Amino acid sequence: MLMTHKLFTLCFITILFSLTSLAQSIQQKEALNSQSFFNEEALLQHVKTLSSDSFKGRRTGTEGANKAKQYIINQFHLLNVEPLGIKHEQSFSFTSSGKIYNGVNVLGHIKGTTFPNKYIVISAHYDHLGIKNGKIYNGADDDASGISALFSFAEYFKKHPPKHSVILAAFDAEELGLKGSKYFVENSIILLDNIEVNINMDMIARSDKNELFVTGTQNNQSLKHIILSSEASGKVKLILGHDGSDKKQNWTYSSDHASFYTKNIPFLYFGVEDHNDYHQPTDDFDKINKEFYKDVVKTIISVFVIMDEYLK
Repeated sequence: MLMTHKLFTLCFITILFSLTSLAQSIQQKEALNSQSFFNEEALLQHVKTLSSDSFKGRRTGTEGANKAKQYIINQFHLLNVEPLGIKHEQSFSFTSSGKIYNGVNVLGHIKGTTFPNKYIVISAHYDHLGIKNGKIYNGADDDASGISALFSFAEYFKKHPPKHSVILAAFDAEELGLKGSKYFVENSIILLDNIEVNINMDMIARSDKNELFVTGTQNNQSLKHIILSSEASGKVKLILGHDGSDKKQNWTYSSDHASFYTKNIPFLYFGVEDHNDYHQPTDDFDKINKEFYKDVVKTIISVFVIMDEYLK
């Protein structure tokens, strides 16, 4: 059950939808103007770089993961994304299958113009499976695609500062049991009560059917209104589902958004259905559906625009 203040806030959003449809339409059309939002070629190049063999599959605690971590930090610096704390890194340790791992979350902060003490966390994970039997698991879709989208959000915020403060979270150790996001919510630098919602992106770059699923609205009518009021970009089909109500696999606990859900924080998880290269060494950049991917990022940004407008 959601915390009382979030229930009140999100119910209030529903009322506002009926009163401000014209303004919402204008905001939506602006959100789909990609040329003023982010560099599409840079979006693709980041995925290509992070999923290249030189990052060796980005497995937590390895040289490749450290290289990915530094790449993200460098991009945050270039995009003027301040650290959430003293520095961008949030280090943590854990044990998995009898082995001790040292992980690092990378956390950026954009201060809100109207509600600086209320936060929307936009997340993706940068780790993947590393090297197995001499083969590199590059994880282009899983989840270099989500990390690159974080950079596009940062570009957007340079021209369109958000009303709510935003945390851009690149989580580590998702593949080892959501360890990075779990550490974040258990050792939060800010009060969890001040986090309004988590937008999580994990595998958003491939779909032969042009389908982008969003999970998290089943028990949250206000988030459902936001999605239903959103206009997908290009040929993207934005579909509510994979939430236990449609006879499809339930994704509620499938990625880092689960860590927020267990703390009663509302979430929206954006992802595509599993493809043949999921968790295979063939999840490479050349398999990315480039036009679909660009439209997906535009679509998710447009959802954020509406959310940022009406969350109070």
